[in-house]
Amino acid sequence: MIFNCGKFQLDLTTPRVMGIVNVTPDSFSDGGKFSATNMAIEHALTLAEEGADILDIGGESTRPNASPVGLQQELDRVIPVIEALVKQVNIPLSIDTYKPQVMRAAIQVGASMVNDVRALQEAGALEVVEKTNVGVCLMHMQGLPATMQNNPHYNDVVNEVKTFLKTRLQASIHAGCRPASILLDPGFGFGKTRAHNILLLQNLESFADLGQPLLVGLSRKSVLGQITGNDIDARLHASIAASVLSAMKGAKILRVHDVKATVEALKVVASIQ
Repeated sequence: MIFNCGKFQLDLTTPRVMGIVNVTPDSFSDGGKFSATNMAIEHALTLAEEGADILDIGGESTRPNASPVGLQQELDRVIPVIEALVKQVNIPLSIDTYKPQVMRAAIQVGASMVNDVRALQEAGALEVVEKTNVGVCLMHMQGLPATMQNNPHYNDVVNEVKTFLKTRLQASIHAGCRPASILLDPGFGFGKTRAHNILLLQNLESFADLGQPLLVGLSRKSVLGQITGNDIDARLHASIAASVLSAMKGAKILRVHDVKATVEALKVVASIQ
């Protein structure tokens, strides 16, 4: 299975790692650590050296209770980072945003992929992506970051998430996006309780029915803290376990903070699959 994103083609025969680069002061795990442009660039280069196959650059936190960020502020955070990295690394750069204007600007300076927590539902987002050859990740989220964890409810979380992703996949293809350039993400932690997240992970194999590669982001998520009792900075082992389980259940790309440890764990997975 090949994932096409811009000038890059990723062979997904073995699971790949997406390194997280938060250029924000308030992200749930590393908010503020890499908010300065030079620090974000340095961190991204470190993740690339550790074996990241993709770098995901975001300028607006989507943690629970997060406040929206203005368009210009988001552009000021992410565009200089992408401009610098595209000259220094030879791996795809992903822009983590739901704003069409940020997508367009990031693609113009070299981003090869759009990672959208709203699955291209914002007005104009589909048009931005279909006019390029970039890759895209469509994610499920119930509600909005500011309120999504207030009282998430589903009658059947697995089927409802699958139905949503199928609908957005069909809309994207109908708009002109190429199937070989589309990833799907169940959206762990985005409008889901601990029970919902566990059910999704237990049934991850069933998402193969949708026919697209799956991206999973469980790194340091609150569900892992609820299971282990550990704070965010002490969830490495749980995050590795979640990545290994996800890969063995069919996930093709793991979005993580701890790249080196995940890369090594996935080598073990690949050796036995």
